[in-house]
Amino acid sequence: MPLFIALGDEVRLTIIEALAWPKPLDQHGLNVNQITEKTSLSRPAISHHLKILKEAGLVSVRQEGTSNYYYLTIADSTRVLMNLGFRLQEFIT
Repeated sequence: MPLFIALGDEVRLTIIEALAWPKPLDQHGLNVNQITEKTSLSRPAISHHLKILKEAGLVSVRQEGTSNYYYLTIADSTRVLMNLGFRLQEFIT
């Protein structure tokens, strides 16, 4: 499951943490340069991991001019995990 692959890497969790910090109200997401400033990762590494997070449904991107801004979209992924938890609970009991 792509979600577990995405969450199973410490680097990706670092990126999720960077995207989760409160931002000014007029800023919706971070670009790769801003994520680089908040982490000790290189731009190519961040781009690679953002692609995996996006494919897993944890991150979305919006384009503003020539910049891409990434933001968390974990609601759907959370529903999937909760559904899995409920099914496992039913199976166990």
